[in-house]
Amino acid sequence: MKIAHLTSAHPRHDIRIFVKECATLAAAGFDVTLIVADGLGDEINRGVRLHDVGAKRGGRLSRMTGTVHRVYQAALALMPDVVHFHDPELIPAALRLQQAGIKVVYDVHEDVPRQVLAKHWIPGAMRTSVSRAVEMLENYAARRFDAVVAATPVIRQRFAAIGARAIDVCNYPILAELVRDTAWDSRRNEVCYLGGISRTRGIAPIIAALPQTATRLNLAGIWSEPDLKTALQREPGWARVNDLGVLDRAGVGAVLAASKIGLVTLLPTPSYVDSLPIKLFEYMAAGMPVIASDFPLWRDIVSDAGCGLLVDPQDDQAIAAAINRLLGDDAMAAAMGEAGKRAVLQKYGWHAEGEKLVALYRGLEVAR
Repeated sequence: MKIAHLTSAHPRHDIRIFVKECATLAAAGFDVTLIVADGLGDEINRGVRLHDVGAKRGGRLSRMTGTVHRVYQAALALMPDVVHFHDPELIPAALRLQQAGIKVVYDVHEDVPRQVLAKHWIPGAMRTSVSRAVEMLENYAARRFDAVVAATPVIRQRFAAIGARAIDVCNYPILAELVRDTAWDSRRNEVCYLGGISRTRGIAPIIAALPQTATRLNLAGIWSEPDLKTALQREPGWARVNDLGVLDRAGVGAVLAASKIGLVTLLPTPSYVDSLPIKLFEYMAAGMPVIASDFPLWRDIVSDAGCGLLVDPQDDQAIAAAINRLLGDDAMAAAMGEAGKRAVLQKYGWHAEGEKLVALYRGLEVAR
């Protein structure tokens, strides 16, 4: 069965799309192509053919029109048995591909209608109406698509409630990449934050907390708001930042092995409160304690595992106090790190999630 994963916005080696889903399906024997838009050319990697439709040009509107159209044309020319797409802006194109006789799977990474409510580039007065319109479009399309793959059980429940065929495939880590026996004494008295960097992901309170500690922050990821980085570079806390840029998987592993604490203090926006951020589980897999936002879902995970401390993510003093507490008690911090690793090994690995994805495709194959 020929499968084409489509993205008009994500990087080609995106962890969920390429490293986990595409590579897992290719390893299961499917013919997998990933259509991307970055201008870096075609390649074959991990058994997956990557087809590049050219770099995104212009701003967001240009991407949502011209880039989406090029991705659609590439998928139509390929004529796979199934397209599996990852960006809401591709919904109209996916509906057209379905009309051409191709099965369609919609991969929902986040609760998009709730996410819209926190989008800084949408005028505040318009966000509620845009959110409602997005939800109507998603619901209309999801009922017609052959399957919805949700990144969390909460998102799956939302789509199942409207009659869509939905499964959850959670963003748990690939354990072979991250679980390692790193001696606690070999780690530096540093904290880390890995992943997308933005206001809503809580970077400002983290930077504000640093002068209240004796630590440094290992910071790696893509800034979604360049003006924010410029502003934070003027803050006192920036002097304690190791700005590492964008790292490959080896670089991520090195940072996880060198740091003592992982920060995942996303702000309480509607799209984050019920999310399962991959960085939380990556920190746990790497054997480091976490400092996490005190959301009910995250509280269940962190408290049940005994793997870290929970804070108000908007309170820089609370973040600083948690950092100081963990760095001031090596025995407690090391024990929490080991507890997190055990929890990941027992409950939160990618292997079982990949099996769910393969089973979905076996069902689609039979239904052809």
